[in-house]
Amino acid sequence: MSPASTWNGLFVGEGFRPPGLDVLMHMPGRDYLLEDTEVRLLLEGVLQWYGFDFRDYAPEILKRRLWERIDAEGLRTISGYQEKLLHDEGCLEHLLLALSGTGTRPCIFHDPGFYQALRTTVVPVLRTYASAQVWLPACSTGEEAYAVAIVFREEGLSQRCRVYATDISEVVLKTAREGLFPLTALQDATANYVKAGGARAFSEYYTVQDDRVVMDAALRESIVFAEHHLATDGSFNEFQVIMCRNAMGLFNEWLQERVHELFLKSLSRFGLLLLGEKENPKLPWNQESYELLEGPHTLYRKMN
Repeated sequence: MSPASTWNGLFVGEGFRPPGLDVLMHMPGRDYLLEDTEVRLLLEGVLQWYGFDFRDYAPEILKRRLWERIDAEGLRTISGYQEKLLHDEGCLEHLLLALSGTGTRPCIFHDPGFYQALRTTVVPVLRTYASAQVWLPACSTGEEAYAVAIVFREEGLSQRCRVYATDISEVVLKTAREGLFPLTALQDATANYVKAGGARAFSEYYTVQDDRVVMDAALRESIVFAEHHLATDGSFNEFQVIMCRNAMGLFNEWLQERVHELFLKSLSRFGLLLLGEKENPKLPWNQESYELLEGPHTLYRKMN
């Protein structure tokens, strides 16, 4: 890496010269330049103060979610948001939720076709193992983890498959671990569960408490929720299956490559990698390591 200098607190490449003030004042797109500067300063502040690294998230998606949070906080500028963010951990909690997974809370069994494919293509492979480890990175508030746990229970795999669901912080994982969801989140879940091949009454898997539902205790205990940040953390286990369907669209190209390297390192030989549309990788650098399996969803088998 070449030596770096600084300009207005930002690290820039060797030989960089800041434009003069008169140039800046009349520069086309000056507002965008200022916005980019504010975003970089905010991300550096979050990294230095809280330890979360979002610098390699896709810029346009990152900016959109930052502005959504700025508006929600009743603020008008990124700099104003940075000041509040560095002094208010509650403000950070909302940002972490916004930057976790899709940034939204899909219903349980969202995309039922995926869970049909899980039953028909992945479950038969898992039955060949005496025990198996399954990783769901960027699990957000846990909807997908509970859906996977339900499929495994119905397919008789609960005792031999351990599900690890990870995300960037305890702020995000607290809701997932408690299994608490708004009752409105189940409006589409029952229909999706049936479409996904569900064999029981979906109501068997939760109880209603006022305007919320609580997932079955046995389901909660079958999932290990833990902190892991794809942008900075390394491999922590060997897995027979990795499912990542919501996270990669948040990352720039460099970080996407890093995450795919991490998945490759974490998969056992002949392990399965299930990806969403946003995670569909360009694999020129590790194409020889995978076999693409036929089916409606992107599914790879690690070959070496």
